[in-house]
Amino acid sequence: MLHQVGPTLQAPVDTVLAGPGGKFDVRFRSDTSALFLLSVRYQGIEYFSAPIRGLPGKPDTSLVIIVADTSSAAPVSVAERTLLVGRPDQSHSRMVIDWLVLSNPGERTRVSPDSSRATWSVPLPEGVQQVSLADASLSQFSPDAVGFRGDSVQVFAPISPGRKELVLQYRIAGGLQRVAVPAPGTDSVFVLLEEPEAGVEPASLIRTEGQQIEGRAFGRWGGVLGSAREFTLVLPGPGLSSRVVLPVLLGTAILAFFALALARARGRAVPVETPDPIALADRIARLDQERAEAGAAWPPERDAAYRAERARLKAQLERALATPPRRS
Repeated sequence: MLHQVGPTLQAPVDTVLAGPGGKFDVRFRSDTSALFLLSVRYQGIEYFSAPIRGLPGKPDTSLVIIVADTSSAAPVSVAERTLLVGRPDQSHSRMVIDWLVLSNPGERTRVSPDSSRATWSVPLPEGVQQVSLADASLSQFSPDAVGFRGDSVQVFAPISPGRKELVLQYRIAGGLQRVAVPAPGTDSVFVLLEEPEAGVEPASLIRTEGQQIEGRAFGRWGGVLGSAREFTLVLPGPGLSSRVVLPVLLGTAILAFFALALARARGRAVPVETPDPIALADRIARLDQERAEAGAAWPPERDAAYRAERARLKAQLERALATPPRRS
């Protein structure tokens, strides 16, 4: 299926059948203001290509879309987990951004054994509050594919081979001084703490040089858990912090700040003001495909959320397309 994402049209525009060897031929009118994506459905799962640009006289003959067989037992682990923990705000709780990089190292896409069970899940710290998916543009899973039950996060979407990122946000009560973070099957861990009196256990997570992020100082720990199945945040109790509590940070401002902070802490840049057009186009195409496949079975109560999310992504994409690419 060919998808066009541009200022005037964001929708599937053509469908072709692949031959016995997997080869296909798609013809379309090029549009320099639009992105084009190809998707293929295999064993009930949609796989997307990188964006293509139609250049007259120069057909793209190198595009490959890789699909995979499925298995409910394909191993999925957390290759890297990063926590950014702010100091208590006026609500006396701490905002946490929890960035998980899921790894499927095999050749099969991980799927749920049945529709009632999650594809993958991981426990969260006990008693966390207001758990949610962070800004949808930061995660590679749609809000509909992520659920929360008790102190666990559950992913209901297929997890294809490779790495995918899941970005959560939640709060921990300000009065807690020791917060155990379950991390079964996790390799590398990085923790950034804004309070200078705070620390991290076990000792395998070593404190490194601190980090200044947007004028705010964070201590930084990192390392490999090994056989340990959890790590612990050691936080100062009420009244022990030497600095005045900062005002509450609300809405997209805090998401944008923490997203940029976390990306810098991990040594890579995330364009907060001009998101990646590829990622935006991919999300719009997935929304359209989901809506088209549902047809008459699409619940009316989901229409408002669908239109609002699509309009938001479309506006972001138009801004991204209007921004000249940075030269390296």
